[in-house]
Amino acid sequence: MEKIKVGIIGTGFIGPTHIEAIRRLGFVEVVGLAGSSQEKAEKKAAELGIPKAYGDYRDMLKDDEIQVVHNCTPNHLHFAINKEIILAGKHVLSEKPLAMNSEESAELLNLAKKHGVVHGVNFNYRQHASVQNLRAIVANGDLGKVNLVHGSYLQDWLLFETDFNWRLVSEIGGKSRAVADIGSHWCDTVQYVIGKKIVEVFADLATVIPVRKKVKSTYTTFSAQNSEEQEYEDIAINTEDYASVLVRFEDGVRGVFTVSQVSAGRKNRLSFEINGSKSSAFWNQEEPEKLWIGHRDRANEILLADPVLFSAEARTAIHHPGGHNEGWPDSLKNMMLNFYTFLKEGKKLKTDKPNFATFEDGHLSMRIVDAILKSNEQQKWIKV
Repeated sequence: MEKIKVGIIGTGFIGPTHIEAIRRLGFVEVVGLAGSSQEKAEKKAAELGIPKAYGDYRDMLKDDEIQVVHNCTPNHLHFAINKEIILAGKHVLSEKPLAMNSEESAELLNLAKKHGVVHGVNFNYRQHASVQNLRAIVANGDLGKVNLVHGSYLQDWLLFETDFNWRLVSEIGGKSRAVADIGSHWCDTVQYVIGKKIVEVFADLATVIPVRKKVKSTYTTFSAQNSEEQEYEDIAINTEDYASVLVRFEDGVRGVFTVSQVSAGRKNRLSFEINGSKSSAFWNQEEPEKLWIGHRDRANEILLADPVLFSAEARTAIHHPGGHNEGWPDSLKNMMLNFYTFLKEGKKLKTDKPNFATFEDGHLSMRIVDAILKSNEQQKWIKV
């Protein structure tokens, strides 16, 4: 069987993680890598064993061998590049956020539908095995009627005033940072699990560190820095380090979440709890193999990830026996597996239901982010 041929745009943190996940599938091959310059592209392609390197992604889009393109660039480039990928007639898998605002994401969604390409957005947290199992548990009514959902997504990689990254620059990262970057993952995961959309929000945002010190050299997301003997320049920050958002879901379910990139000790802690009329459930991405089930009238439970114990609907999401823990890289693999299996089987988004996030989900995410920003500005409930 001939492999599906793929090109990746972007050589930073996320691009290589896409490549690693794709290579675990076996029936997909990364044949091209595009960077910000020919030199950078060739260097990274050589490191990763990719045969073709492009200093301009537009040259990749002209390559007839490449069938699918992954957009792993900084946020401000997502809209324009996604649009060009679609117009080139190639299937597209984009990093989030899909665009810089919901007007742009709506245009991309309509364009992708018009050209009939398969489109995906890398909301990979919904692809964790225990999250898939929890979705089945909720759908089967084991928790009863969902009443409340609450949780957070906490990180500490921007805790110090000397922490700096392109995501802090609104012209590149967008008007929202913590909400768009990590809050979008929380919202997508929770909506996916309970099967209900967020329809209204009330938000409180804050910039905890209003002025940061940017070192006069470049570095990548999540990289450790030696602050000794560095030269800095002061940069004013106008995007949020923190947000708390009240949410209302369809059918009257209430919720609240907090996001922060300045919470010491929390590395990548997406967590949420669902309180139902029968039982509760809690999941934490830093311990993804554990699912806490809470009861009133009997002992609480910890359900460890194990295909033998999973609902039938979730077993395809777990690939190892119990005790062989699967984590973030495996959720990304599941995202790629579902996306590329959909392609391999010749399915169409117009007629077939996907088991991955699409531009529909990416557009909803942008609408939620826009509503949160508007709510914070006006200090009132805003409908999505």
